Amino acid sequence: MVTDTADTADAPAAWKRWHAHRVDTVSAPYGPLALTGTHWLADYPEGRIPDVPGVWRETDGGVVLTAAPADGLTLDGEPFAGEAVLAADDGPVSGSRIAAAAVRLAVIRREGAWAVRVHDPDSPARGAFETVEATPYDPAYALPGRFRAYGEDRTVQVENADGRTRGLGLGGELAFAFQGVPHTLQVAVDEDDGSLWAVFGDATSGRSSYRFRFLRPGTPAADGSVAVDLNRALLPPCAFADHFICPFPPPGNTLPFEVAAGERRLKSALATGI
Repeated sequence: MVTDTADTADAPAAWKRWHAHRVDTVSAPYGPLALTGTHWLADYPEGRIPDVPGVWRETDGGVVLTAAPADGLTLDGEPFAGEAVLAADDGPVSGSRIAAAAVRLAVIRREGAWAVRVHDPDSPARGAFETVEATPYDPAYALPGRFRAYGEDRTVQVENADGRTRGLGLGGELAFAFQGVPHTLQVAVDEDDGSLWAVFGDATSGRSSYRFRFLRPGTPAADGSVAVDLNRALLPPCAFADHFICPFPPPGNTLPFEVAAGERRLKSALATGI
């Protein structure tokens, strides 16, 4: 993980390192460009997923995978045939338990529903990738902010990139000012380290930038203060592959001004990224 922050002595150089790291991350063999399918098991009651070897069934205890030797699967790096009960793969895709040669098959769970994700390092999207278009560092978008917790978690229903509506947990508001005008974003709070995460839109969304973006400001100080560096606005995973289920911004999280900073869109031989 890149630990440079916008308040380092040379913020533009730190931003360049951050951007280079992001390009390397998204274009890695099992980065977001490698995702070629998210298959919800409820859609396949017979357990057969097209072009995915094995038989996959969801149970209360996890996902039951049944495989024959001809399926060519491995479990934890060893040839697998028989039956195994799988929990969700919570770590890096490269460490998912099931593989078919170089293809990784990762089990995920969202709101009680189970799915299998297919990650192929030879995906067309990864082969066509050129770069992530981003605006060079601008100090005008590095802003002081303050986090205000709600006191209890809230969940709002928002549409996701796959067309389904799911709950988005929110822990508080991030307040900041841009050009003297106050603004707030509703943010989620990571249970492990207290870091913040926002899904937001702005006046460039769907025009000169992707239709929405993410922001990860870090962990607030004890007094709630936290840097709001819009230079590090991120493209969501669904900007790189249609099979991600990114949430859209919740009500109130579309900023009325142009965030002409950070990652803007995907540059690829296949798509414009907007």
